[in-house]
Amino acid sequence: MAAILLRSLHNLETVDDEPTAKWNVPLSDGNHVIEFEHGTATGRRVIRVDGKELLHRDWMFQLVGDEVFTFNDNKFVIRVDPIPGLRYSYTLWVNGKSYRNFVQSQSKILKTWLANVGNEEYRIVLDKQTQNVWVNGDQIETENDFTDDGAEILFAIGEIPASIRSQSSGKKEIGLTYTLYVNDVEIERESQLNESEES
Repeated sequence: MAAILLRSLHNLETVDDEPTAKWNVPLSDGNHVIEFEHGTATGRRVIRVDGKELLHRDWMFQLVGDEVFTFNDNKFVIRVDPIPGLRYSYTLWVNGKSYRNFVQSQSKILKTWLANVGNEEYRIVLDKQTQNVWVNGDQIETENDFTDDGAEILFAIGEIPASIRSQSSGKKEIGLTYTLYVNDVEIERESQLNESEES
């Protein structure tokens, strides 16, 4: 009887395909979607990153508490807290920072562009702290060169030459500006990731 009841509770929880909470996390190699499912009757917890299941626990009797996991050398914590009315709040922490603070700090560190080369779309990311460059999630080899008014990071997208040029903005609060050129054509920066609200 108890097994039938638990099975029917589990079936009720899995009727809806929508995750309980979802976050879009900008990392150096691209944006990653973190999804969390929380069965409030059975305590079931499922974590997916970009649609791939990283963690699956059924029949947990403790409905609140932290779920800790790592992805791409980053530590993630999903915190499940009770709120009035037999409901729960879900917050994401990345490397010890709240989701909102992490996204804000990443927007200061990472510069991102989308470039169409031939029939392909490429996502180019510069980590300003390390000066590493990623193209479609893969870190690529670069060469650094100094110019009359700044510096240049040289690399290739396939066979096409590309560079990221940095120079002083002349304003202390802005610092350096970064511009991507593919085959000597300037590419506009990708608009900043919209901060999604936490559930």
